[in-house]
Amino acid sequence: MTKPQRLRSVANWVNGSTAFGLVVASAGHCHIRRGPRGLWLADGYRFGFPVAGAFTVGNVLVTAHEWPARVEKYPDLLGHEERHSWQYVVCGGLPFIPLYLASMGWSVLRTGDRAARNVFERDAGLAAGGYDDAPVRPLAVSMRALLSSRRR
Repeated sequence: MTKPQRLRSVANWVNGSTAFGLVVASAGHCHIRRGPRGLWLADGYRFGFPVAGAFTVGNVLVTAHEWPARVEKYPDLLGHEERHSWQYVVCGGLPFIPLYLASMGWSVLRTGDRAARNVFERDAGLAAGGYDDAPVRPLAVSMRALLSSRRR
């Protein structure tokens, strides 16, 4: 590991996010193993939440699939998820989760898509995470769409 990767690893242990990630992966009945660059790879996640091809908690990268198949389909995915592990450091650990959810809500409001204007997904690279960009729509259009979906 490089010095920055060691720093990230230590920081995410200290802030509790990697320990929490290992608990989440264990609760999801994942097969957990050491990965590259100080990361942990957890595959076979059995819960339907969060809805994602992969997600990161601290330095733990989790998928319902098998990591080799995910990386074959999305060659830049490990780098994308590793970027999220850095975001845990910057956010001080678990505060990343509500900040991410708020950013996801903002993205849905502005584009109708959970990732397109999510600052964390954009920083990690939309395409690398398997996401498409979407145009920003006027707030009035977003509010009408939100209100009409609530009426249904």
